[in-house]
Amino acid sequence: MSVTTVVVRLKLSLLRNGLRQSGGRRAAYVASAVVALLFAALQLVGLIALRGHAHADALVVLLAAVLGLGWAVMPLFFPGGDETLDPTRLVMLPLRPRPLVRALLAASLVGIGPLFTLLLLTGSAIAVAHGTAAGTVAVLAVPVALLLCVALARAVAAANIRLLTSRRGRDLAVLSGLVIAVGVQVVNFGAQRLGSAGLGQLDPVTDVLRWVPPAAAVGAVHSVSDGSYAAATVQLVLCAVALAALVAVWARSLERLMTAPDGSTLRAAEPSGRERRSARGWGRLLPAGRTGTVMGRSLRYVWRDPKTKAAWVTSLAIGLIVPVFNAVQGTGTVYFACFAAGMLGIQMYNQFGQDTSAFWMVAMTISSPRDAYVELRARALALLVITLPYATLVTVVTTALLGAWARLPEVLGLSFALLGAMLATGAWTSARFPYSIPQEGHRNVAPGQAGLAWISIFGGMVSAALLCAPVIAATVWLHAGADADAFGWLLLPGGAGYGAVLTVLGLRLAAPRTAARLPEILTAVSKG
Repeated sequence: MSVTTVVVRLKLSLLRNGLRQSGGRRAAYVASAVVALLFAALQLVGLIALRGHAHADALVVLLAAVLGLGWAVMPLFFPGGDETLDPTRLVMLPLRPRPLVRALLAASLVGIGPLFTLLLLTGSAIAVAHGTAAGTVAVLAVPVALLLCVALARAVAAANIRLLTSRRGRDLAVLSGLVIAVGVQVVNFGAQRLGSAGLGQLDPVTDVLRWVPPAAAVGAVHSVSDGSYAAATVQLVLCAVALAALVAVWARSLERLMTAPDGSTLRAAEPSGRERRSARGWGRLLPAGRTGTVMGRSLRYVWRDPKTKAAWVTSLAIGLIVPVFNAVQGTGTVYFACFAAGMLGIQMYNQFGQDTSAFWMVAMTISSPRDAYVELRARALALLVITLPYATLVTVVTTALLGAWARLPEVLGLSFALLGAMLATGAWTSARFPYSIPQEGHRNVAPGQAGLAWISIFGGMVSAALLCAPVIAATVWLHAGADADAFGWLLLPGGAGYGAVLTVLGLRLAAPRTAARLPEILTAVSKG
């Protein structure tokens, strides 16, 4: 039996055994497969319907380029999506790089992703193939483009496998949420522009991309349809050269991975001077005593804990994307800038859940409501270190894009009031409705605690909105009069002061409850 057959069967076994682990995982896989293939089938029908359109080639060439880019970055952001992406699992086997490359390349063609890509590439080729010669070239171009995408993903994964399997690699995967959020908004913005201006706007971009593999494979089909056989030949040769180069780079990376020692065989390094300096650097800027210690711990959670970092990255991204993209599209209002304060204020909720079972060490240091108040206050201050400048930045950027500088003070006041209200309600719900955040897997709530999470977050958000009612009413009242622009600046100090008062009151109300419920909180956050 050949190596290729064994590796393909191994890939199928991994897939089959993974689905046997639980009914939920099996249902999720089937549902995602159905949705992905249904979407691909609809795209295939839509691309075929483009046959004969004057600018169909511009769209399909760009689509092929986007597919190639997606395959290139997929291993960086989803390193755990395919267990066969890690060739170091095979280091103990007597395998040579070339047979292993062929085997892994064949195994890479098994799955939903390759089938999804094949359907889109087939539709793209059909959209621009006119005549027997173009159809013949399409039969060759589509597999070449698919192999290019798969080889690109494999080469990138093999070159970065040491990074992707480390803690830094897991931290990099956190950015997938940011990339997806930004990508969706960019696609939405681009679709709106194309819908109003037509596909002709893509021509300058596709004139370049049609010579870049794998888009060059689809471009070759269009070139043959236009009778440009020389151009088609050059485009196919470029794809063949790119495929050969990727396979060579991949094989070299595999050989290095199979023979070079990794960190587990080398002596652990001593802490670097940079780490020691960083511990002394920004730590000296924090207040002395318990407040500075708790702030430092909370900021380290943001930087080092994968789940906490994922939550922060998502909030920072969405808090910027929603107001800015709406402002760019001309459909937003300057008040959308408050969305940033709302998204960042959510991070105050379930403060003890990020400690998990280690909360017992925090509980041991709390002997009175005063200790609980200092603990909660320090966590709120650590959050403000990030949220205050970021919310201000988002507000200024949104105001600049809309040219509504007269509204800047009142929007800042509303943002600060909302942030203060969310800090207050977040401190209270952290003590009243704590829940555990599992450290393994993709779940952010332990089984059986989903209700607590919903009550904590959405109940707190509604309460925060109600607490901000006086500032909102003052804004409406000012705009109902004729002197709104003259007195709108008063909302900045008023909103900031109101938010500060709410924060202090919320912390003082939450402190006694926190001190009285330490055993219950520890039990709740230790279930993950």
